[in-house]
Amino acid sequence: MERDAVDGSIQPDQSLPHAQFEDQPSILSCTLSLDHVGQVCLSFNSDGLSWTLLEPLDNDDSTCLCIKFAPKVATTEIKFSDVYAVELINYGVIHGPNVSNARRCLKGHRERDSESYRFIVHGFQSSRTLPSVHVLATYTFGHTDLHICQMWVHQINASLDLQQGRPKDLLVFVHPRSGKANGCKTWDSVAPIFSRAKVKTKLIVTERAGHAYDAMSTIGNKELMSYDGVIAVGGDGFFNEILNGFLSSRHKAPYPPTPSDFLDFASCNESLLVNDPDPSDTVIEASSQNNEQSPLLPSSSDNGSGVSSINQEPEFSLPSENLRFGLIPAGSTDAIVMCTTGARDPVTSAFHIVLGKRVWLDVAQVVRWKTVSTSKVEPYVRYAASFAGYGFYGDVITESEKYRWMGPKRYDYAGTKVFLKHRSYQAEIAYVDVKSEEINSTSDKGNLGGRKRPFWSSNKSEKVICRANCNICCTKPINGSTNQTAYSHSGETKWSSAKGKFLSVGAAVISNRNEKAPDGLVADAHLSDGFLHLILIKDCPHALYLWHLTQLAKKGGNPFDFKFVEHHKTPAFTFKSSGTESVWNLDGEAFQAHQLSAQVFRGLISLFATGPEV
Repeated sequence: MERDAVDGSIQPDQSLPHAQFEDQPSILSCTLSLDHVGQVCLSFNSDGLSWTLLEPLDNDDSTCLCIKFAPKVATTEIKFSDVYAVELINYGVIHGPNVSNARRCLKGHRERDSESYRFIVHGFQSSRTLPSVHVLATYTFGHTDLHICQMWVHQINASLDLQQGRPKDLLVFVHPRSGKANGCKTWDSVAPIFSRAKVKTKLIVTERAGHAYDAMSTIGNKELMSYDGVIAVGGDGFFNEILNGFLSSRHKAPYPPTPSDFLDFASCNESLLVNDPDPSDTVIEASSQNNEQSPLLPSSSDNGSGVSSINQEPEFSLPSENLRFGLIPAGSTDAIVMCTTGARDPVTSAFHIVLGKRVWLDVAQVVRWKTVSTSKVEPYVRYAASFAGYGFYGDVITESEKYRWMGPKRYDYAGTKVFLKHRSYQAEIAYVDVKSEEINSTSDKGNLGGRKRPFWSSNKSEKVICRANCNICCTKPINGSTNQTAYSHSGETKWSSAKGKFLSVGAAVISNRNEKAPDGLVADAHLSDGFLHLILIKDCPHALYLWHLTQLAKKGGNPFDFKFVEHHKTPAFTFKSSGTESVWNLDGEAFQAHQLSAQVFRGLISLFATGPEV
């Protein structure tokens, strides 16, 4: 979908040279009319535009009958880092200052409108009430001399061309049925922003489950490298589909580490490459028996050996400096957007994309070894960018599929039904023990056996919350080091384990903030620190589990300060079910797995984002 020129707009004179400037505080200044403000002196500075009113609204003449009329001009400058476009428009009206009807009557005159040549500066500004939200800001300037307007447009465009990292070509996937089935409407609301910013977009509206996966897994690396980014208009599950399509044949890495007794190697094929030190020998291949269980499987374009033909093209190195992902929220929860931009707002996401923001994001590799207890050992790889959950979380996603007609409300209904059933599952979990990162989960807890409230965590203030330009997450991953996980240089891997009945098992890659859990599942989880947050909820009375859930739903709550809750920071873990049913929730998608292992790769991909302003 190529950008079309604005109908009826005045085309700038291409013969006008760009002004040269060095070490000058202001290279251009002249009097212009600013729509709804009045006559201003507009100055062109090295980092942006600024203006001052030539006839301030708060001078002596603005007082009548002892009433002081304060000026309504809130913004007198805009940085080029917040400007995404400038354009000439038709000769037309520049409105006079905004004043109230009462003031017009008291002063006895009306502010006059005028006609002139005009140009518009398009930008963003932060919301006054919500720091993470960005809103559109437009400033229309006018002058009776067309040449002067053209000169300003040339000068501003020259400065915008100097801005680093802004995308020019994007591949956009739209899920039309995501969330409340408003994916297309959401894209239509922000598409003009990309058009004005001269960002070319190739638009793909998905027509079936797995459509985006197939497109991303079969696109050639050469074509993919021609884009500056891939954008998903949908929810977390849709982003997961695109992510898996991208990584399925491009991410070459060993399988996660496992304890020595995790797999029965007598029944394993000798070709399994568990913990193989050479990632180039590790081929991620799905068994044909899984074709009916997941839409995220290699397409028919594979050559039969399990290796897609795209491997014959130039190799795509990870992490990639050139390709970023973007997510415009149109889903039911949108936890990834909430954690990476701080707002569930399409315009804010567009702001991060067109201005070329960047933040690195951890990705979890999840390997299913057995689908059910009687299955053969056959590794099947999936990836998750936000969360992997079992028990309560898996039951909710399974139950909610029965009520898709309800839209996003199906999760509340399904969650209530699953909570009332209060099912627990026998399982065994092992995780890599990282001493320096372990959380003291016992010393500050009270006795939950009685009515007494638990003692809340004494080190709550020591939590380092992930936010915009976070020092922890700003560390740039080393290109080609996708096998460097947190346990890679720790010497001998030490494992700890937990066995018993669990209401839920969760592994959070990020905090997973959302509207129902304002702090997320893990308040101090980071976007790119190389750790998973393993949350084990042991079987407990119904009332105590409800207490735990209410702490999750409360801002500043302490959901981990219960004896039946374990929280461990770890780079890898394994899971083995003792029952017959075992369904996981991977980024909002159901995933059946009786036995699995998982590890996290630090900063495997990057997003058009900066982190939340919290």
